[in-house]
Amino acid sequence: MASFVLERIIPASPEAVFDLSLDVGLHLASQSSRGERAVGAVASGTLGEGDQITWSARHFGIRFRMTSIVFDVDRPRLFRDRQTTGPFGAFRHTHEFEPTEGGTLMRDTIGFHSPFGPLGRLVDAVVMRRHLIGVITERNDAISAHFA
Repeated sequence: MASFVLERIIPASPEAVFDLSLDVGLHLASQSSRGERAVGAVASGTLGEGDQITWSARHFGIRFRMTSIVFDVDRPRLFRDRQTTGPFGAFRHTHEFEPTEGGTLMRDTIGFHSPFGPLGRLVDAVVMRRHLIGVITERNDAISAHFA
């Protein structure tokens, strides 16, 4: 499984950063360049333990849908989400929030793999890892801007 970790200090309390990280509206705003929208039963508000949400967005010129479930919610320290259906063979995202000088250290740990065996591993190494780093960075930029 391919993976990466992104870290950033946000000038706000862990509680505030944690809560904003589960806000559907913030996520949609951060991904507006991809035409992202939430479809299905949960389409707004703040996500919580066991919530499932389906995202629809354009990546590489193609509209994809991915349904994720939120779990292991431990406010304000940690939560996780993982794909239940969608384009990846697997996609897992751990969100961690630690108090630090100047606010909160926000850490995103992503593990993923594309389908199709060796071809998928090649796509992950050459294209997908870089693309996903960009997607998560855009989301993190929106969180940072909210507290600026």
